[in-house]
Amino acid sequence: MKKYFFARLIQLVPILFGITFLTFAMMQFAADDAVDIIYQQSGSVSEEIKAAKRAELGLDQPFLIQYANWLGGVLTGDMGRSFISGKLVFDTFAEKLPATIELMIISVLLTIFFAIPLGILAAINQNRPLDYFIRFFTFIGNSMPNFFAGLLLIYLLALKLNLLPIISGGNNFSSVIMPALTLTIAMGAKYTRQIRAVVLEELDKPYVIGARSRGVPEFTILTKSVLRSTLIMIITLLALSIGSLLGGTAIVETIFMWDGVGKMAVDAILMRDYPLIQAYVVWMAIIYVFVNLAADLLYFFFDPRVHYGDLS
Repeated sequence: MKKYFFARLIQLVPILFGITFLTFAMMQFAADDAVDIIYQQSGSVSEEIKAAKRAELGLDQPFLIQYANWLGGVLTGDMGRSFISGKLVFDTFAEKLPATIELMIISVLLTIFFAIPLGILAAINQNRPLDYFIRFFTFIGNSMPNFFAGLLLIYLLALKLNLLPIISGGNNFSSVIMPALTLTIAMGAKYTRQIRAVVLEELDKPYVIGARSRGVPEFTILTKSVLRSTLIMIITLLALSIGSLLGGTAIVETIFMWDGVGKMAVDAILMRDYPLIQAYVVWMAIIYVFVNLAADLLYFFFDPRVHYGDLS
């Protein structure tokens, strides 16, 4: 187990370096000039001033030198300063991250709370009215884009019923409900359909048929055996969802003006704030590789059938 863990960590290093290099290259060779964006609201600015600004930001140096300087700073904990605000990138990121973590936790908890019982109910009532009802609404939820679900919730809960604020007035509970529900609609629908499929598959296996023949209650079979067998699939879905949610769901955060890293990334892209964009991509890469590594390790604990062989 330890050998597998350290081997995977070593494998992740070139992946992270490759992602940072490609991201930095795309930022540098983009058509738009960051300095032009900075001065676009200032009217006519001489080329000498722009050249001085490029030298100040280090944008006049060759690409590989810029990358080496940036990477050296990242490895020592210095991600540079924002081109627009002048604040330290790390401080800006740390300021936005708690809001995204709060949104992620509430969304995941709501998804699990609804998806697991609905998926099991649909499976044990296969091809009955309740199953058709659940499948119909999960199909709609799975097909609905996040931005449309968000706008629909705004129309119903904020404009029609006047229960919640349209735009976040701060990272408080009333403001987080609609963005969390928006994310839960799509995630919950996907989880429910996957859980239903896995439970149906498990219910047809010989060990379930044998347990029924011995008179084991259906509830015990579901909770002690079938639900345990679905944990691998649930962990996989959670790994993917947590990765994307921690990276900030840019569309949802932007619609509801939720001040997280997703909205920060959208603002940085619009303003060509390259240090913030690069920090965001590095953050996303680190999240995905480590969340997937954690999911692999959890497989081992929840399912003894999982065995990690030699990676050498």
